[in-house]
Amino acid sequence: FAFFFNKVCLRPMNRSATHIHVVTEFVLLGFPGCWEIQIFLFSFFLVVYVLTLLGNGTIICAVRWEPRLHTPMYFLLGNFAFLEIWYASSTVPNVLANILSKTKAISFSGCFLQFYFFFSLGTTECLFLAVMAYDRYLAICHPLHYPTVMTGKLCRTLVSLCWLTGFLGYPIPIFLISQLPFCGSNIIDHFLCDMDPLMALSCAPAPITELIFYTQSSLVLFFTIMYILRSYILLLRAVFLVPSAAGRRKAFSTCGSHLAVVSLFYGTVMVMYVSPTYGIPTLMQKILTLVYSIMTPLFNPLIYSLRNKDMKLALRNILFRMRISQNS
Repeated sequence: FAFFFNKVCLRPMNRSATHIHVVTEFVLLGFPGCWEIQIFLFSFFLVVYVLTLLGNGTIICAVRWEPRLHTPMYFLLGNFAFLEIWYASSTVPNVLANILSKTKAISFSGCFLQFYFFFSLGTTECLFLAVMAYDRYLAICHPLHYPTVMTGKLCRTLVSLCWLTGFLGYPIPIFLISQLPFCGSNIIDHFLCDMDPLMALSCAPAPITELIFYTQSSLVLFFTIMYILRSYILLLRAVFLVPSAAGRRKAFSTCGSHLAVVSLFYGTVMVMYVSPTYGIPTLMQKILTLVYSIMTPLFNPLIYSLRNKDMKLALRNILFRMRISQNS
């Protein structure tokens, strides 16, 4: 309940309004600045988005077309890359449109749809990272049982559960938030529709709704990060028992990519949604959100491709086959 106290009780309240009216749209301020800065930001976000689509799309194609990558680990990685494309797509296109817009407006329904997809996809990513940690734990700590336990059927079941849990967990809380009366200002000092800015615009307190939302979000973060940490503690203990240095290096190389992704994603998310944000400047909140929602999907393909020998070899083989097909 300390988490709920930080997010609800200590957050500045903006509940009063002299003229109550129905809000039909919100204004996302984004990153304000002169026209030159807006052009730079538009170009930056566009390049990041295109590279995100290309990088994650390349991983999906490699897993699909390279027979050596038809394993549980790469099946999960291909689905994770597919998730990253949608996670970036839940924010970046609207950010690009907002930069070019003069009014910076987003409709009421559009705001809450973005809110729903952003949190549902973020929750799905947490669950995916936990499942990938489970896969690495089985592969290193129980290598003899791994082929019989981590079957294709189990992989498909785990992936389906991640998607279903992520998308079925938030419709009710977000629907309840959308039914709150919004009055007074409709200006959101952010580049996306997030929980704190929306609740600050509501002219009626909703402690039960906030409790449900923040409890659900914090439980997802807490249990997934605890499971990931537990898996890696057991995994590292098993690695140090490996007699050969080459075996230890291979094990560290296998898990290093996943651990880097976990650190990058959870590090920024924990600062935003577990620590109290009332003392964090608005610009810093935007930058933190930018890192885990837009930059992380860009970095993940680089992390997995640069640190993974099988992935690099698969990409070389695909490029080689493409050149042969073009020449023929």
